[in-house]
Amino acid sequence: MATPKKPQTDARIADNKKAAYNYFFEERYEAGMVLQGWEVKALRDGKVQLTDGYVVVREGELFLIGCQINPLKSASTHISPDSVRTKKLLLHKEQIKRLVGKIEQKGYTLVPLNLHWKTGKVKCEIALAKGKAEHDKRDTIKDREGKREVERAMKSRNR
Repeated sequence: MATPKKPQTDARIADNKKAAYNYFFEERYEAGMVLQGWEVKALRDGKVQLTDGYVVVREGELFLIGCQINPLKSASTHISPDSVRTKKLLLHKEQIKRLVGKIEQKGYTLVPLNLHWKTGKVKCEIALAKGKAEHDKRDTIKDREGKREVERAMKSRNR
């Protein structure tokens, strides 16, 4: 008889790859998420898109907006899943107060970086970020292409 699979701990669910291109990260935080059952099942199946997501502060609480979790076809019939539902993020009050103070400064925002499992719970890594100017984005592309060229040269040299 086969043993049941244990859920992976500390496994990535989704990454926001656009965030590193559009923002400089100052500080990172790991926040818990308030999810419904169908959302957790969809996350286990990888049905999530994080690229359009952003974090807002309302009445001293953090909320993730624009993160799309697509329901499974086998979702329950007695619920009506909303794929772009606003999700509450859980952090300590002191951390939230500190973030609110930083956000009120010029140019700072909160960006979701990834969703991952941690000891059976879904966590969202968020970053206090500052937007990049257009020339900074071009520099990022040049650096990435330069690294790629070096890797190609090293690879062909090792053959």
